[in-house]
Amino acid sequence: MRHCLALLTLLLSLPLSAAQLHLELGANGRQWSSAELLDHPQAQDISIDQDVSYKRPMHYRAVPLAALLHGVSASDHLQAVALDGFAAEMPAAPLLQQGPARAWLAVEDPGKPWPPLGQGKPSAGPFYLVWTAPQASGIRPEQWPFQISTIRQLAPVERRYPALLPDPKLPADSPVRQGFALFQQNCMACHRLNGAGDAQLGPDLNVPHNPTEYFQPGYLRMLIRDPQRLRRWPQAKMPGFAENVLSERELDSLLAYLGHMAKRKP
Repeated sequence: MRHCLALLTLLLSLPLSAAQLHLELGANGRQWSSAELLDHPQAQDISIDQDVSYKRPMHYRAVPLAALLHGVSASDHLQAVALDGFAAEMPAAPLLQQGPARAWLAVEDPGKPWPPLGQGKPSAGPFYLVWTAPQASGIRPEQWPFQISTIRQLAPVERRYPALLPDPKLPADSPVRQGFALFQQNCMACHRLNGAGDAQLGPDLNVPHNPTEYFQPGYLRMLIRDPQRLRRWPQAKMPGFAENVLSERELDSLLAYLGHMAKRKP
């Protein structure tokens, strides 16, 4: 009995087990443990002036993400998949650049866990994509995925999901086309459209009905800007998109794309 108690005490005193990061980069795929990444030769301590998820300055042990993306080129397309199903679409070019905005993979030390994101919520770990000098390259909040489990190389969204494409006859400078690009950056991490996409958090934005069909325009804008102002729901996960993230002109383009796709259902 004494030995059992001693063993139990020892187990309880051990740090949390190391997490695993899966990289699916074609022939260059591999798996990294958090311990391996914390000891990576390029790992260093970094400071984030205004962390998107924690809403305050934060300090991390992190590895330049480019150091892990062997074989990836600037023209490639990546996707970061989180433990909860959040799937962030990411062109590779910004992730590979050395600056001024630079992407880092912050690694949570199992022995020194990060604080929770909120009451009753887990931390941003085990792996979190953070940026130094994000404003220098117009990095958006949706480009800070947290609780990452997998980073994979994929074909661009246009090739994987043709059901998302607007009418090809639209002119190149159509606001709808810009809205499609904004949809990929800001919405696809949580939502599908016409059943197309990898996200599992939010509802489909076109099937069976598009929000432009059942929201008055002013209320739809309110929902996007500040969801809790429209309807209070403590369990809601949708963030608000302030004007410094999504300008009025960009919001116009995003709504133009949604309205256009309401007429392009399967």
